Amino acid sequence: MPHTEAHAVAGHSRARTLLILAIGSVGVVYGDIGTSPLYAFREALRPISHDGVTWVEVVGLISLVIWTLTIIVTLKYVLFLLRADNQGEGGTLSLLALLMKTANGHKAILFFMGLAGAALFIGDAMITPALSVLSAVEGLKLVTPALSEYVVPISVVILVVLFAVQSWGTAAVSRFFGPITILWFLVMGVAGAYHLGDDLSILLAFNPAYAVNFIYQDGYLGFVVLGAVFLTVTGAEALYADLGHFGRRPIQWAWFCLVFPALALNYLGQGALVLKHPEAIDNPFFLLFPQWALLPAVILATAATIIASQAVITGAFSITRQAIHLGFLPRMEIFHTSETQTGQIYLPAVNAILLFGVMLLVFVFGSSEGLATAYGISVTGAMVVTTVLAFEFLRMRWRWKPMTAALVLLPLLLLELTFLSANLLKVHDGGYVPILIAATCMMMMWTWVRGTALLREKTRHIEVPLDAFVKSIEKKSAHAPVSVSGTAIFLTSDPDSTPAALLHNIKHNRVLHEQNFILTITSTNTPKVAPAERCSMERLSDRFARIQIRFGFMETQNVSQALGLFRKSGVKFDIMTTSFYLGRRKLVPDRHSGMPHWQDRLYIAMANAAVDPSDYFRLPTNRVVELGSQVII
Repeated sequence: MPHTEAHAVAGHSRARTLLILAIGSVGVVYGDIGTSPLYAFREALRPISHDGVTWVEVVGLISLVIWTLTIIVTLKYVLFLLRADNQGEGGTLSLLALLMKTANGHKAILFFMGLAGAALFIGDAMITPALSVLSAVEGLKLVTPALSEYVVPISVVILVVLFAVQSWGTAAVSRFFGPITILWFLVMGVAGAYHLGDDLSILLAFNPAYAVNFIYQDGYLGFVVLGAVFLTVTGAEALYADLGHFGRRPIQWAWFCLVFPALALNYLGQGALVLKHPEAIDNPFFLLFPQWALLPAVILATAATIIASQAVITGAFSITRQAIHLGFLPRMEIFHTSETQTGQIYLPAVNAILLFGVMLLVFVFGSSEGLATAYGISVTGAMVVTTVLAFEFLRMRWRWKPMTAALVLLPLLLLELTFLSANLLKVHDGGYVPILIAATCMMMMWTWVRGTALLREKTRHIEVPLDAFVKSIEKKSAHAPVSVSGTAIFLTSDPDSTPAALLHNIKHNRVLHEQNFILTITSTNTPKVAPAERCSMERLSDRFARIQIRFGFMETQNVSQALGLFRKSGVKFDIMTTSFYLGRRKLVPDRHSGMPHWQDRLYIAMANAAVDPSDYFRLPTNRVVELGSQVII
């Protein structure tokens, strides 16, 4: 094949791959932000609509919406943050893991910022499904008012089914996510464009002066409206979090070619409709459609909100797995629902917690209007955290001067803090919900990190240095343990200390295997670890060796599989004659420890709820021996 022809074929293949990834990203990455037009403009109008709205207010409000999308989503996320990756992976915890490698005196600040970002994201994952599905189903009120009382029951059924099918995985239906969401954006764009003719003066909203004038003219009321305007960018964090699934270019192409134009046209159309028909202020989105198209629009909107909910649920699973591997949460059951996509996972405990939280929100608030007041704080809070971490990224990773990084990010940070302040005004109207959710998550993560550190300190003074133990045990004496055939692998978190299970085995059973491996499993600050760097071994004596297995924070910690690869490198042992020894600790609270008594209790409860290590590390179940001990913390 001639060189030019081969080059053309390769170019065609790359273009096709880019197109496929861009279509997939529309369904997963943009599902949440794509459902914002259902409620964002309506909620922004509500505070100023008591005496009717003026032309200046509508145009100013649409201008605010368009420029918020431009500055926050386009400039911050699409053009900048997608370049701030950790070996191709994005998201708050991924960025935190990257920065912790080079952080010096302010690790604690970065750590708490990362915890706050993760906690706020989980709060977002609870509110988004409830708000999105309710706002879509509420369109039935326009089809026929008789269905009004069935909005909540229908929403509950949809949400229960959505969470019930999580264990099946999304691989089977995810191929439809992209096309359905693309249809949704096209329909939104066409519906908005159709109504531009209602009042073409709405196009003046592209002039940012109208946005500034709106804030200046309305004063405090304009500040209140900002909280609702920010609903237009909910889901922007998903852009960054899902970077590793699709890559930067497909996400950028999808935004500029489809998503941004469709959103802008729809908001402009809603504005033009309200200018011509002020009575449409109650539900400007669905009133874009003629009566005959209302029911299909409601069905399509419901499908889009289910996809958006699926995206944030999957994101909650992913961020929880990252938190577990980075040591912020105890081990939980993680099931893979796809043989090819490592990102397709299911966490039963997280799914149950999210379902409980979503149902509680639906029944307590009962409408999208009530829930919209609770929304926004978690989104703006997470964005502020990301901007602060981005400052560190520019300074530490791109080697920008602090002043240069501050000049670039300070205007953005001030804008986001303004939005956050506006949302904090809604605390008494339901804004306390995301704050409580985020505070609970942060407290649990901080308790786990602090408790684990204290436990390590408590046990360190009674541990025996491994090197000294190996020297003493290898000395021939009358009290030496009986040597038995086979291999024993002792799991430990501290490679320099003798595992408690090894000491208990010798003390009680008086036996020692002919080959003993001290195994430490570590999570790196990188998403994945190359196979060549997965395992390393240090020989301590003829019978003892120290093995370290490394996993990235995005990987499943399958020890059996890793040891299988290790055997291929020349280390001889038979997995079927190998025993795995685990130390199980019974924790007892101590009022004089470094944590309050209630926090001791919380840590012990979390430790007891953790999944069994043999299941989590995928150890052969019939080869595991557990030896217990009691530790006071």
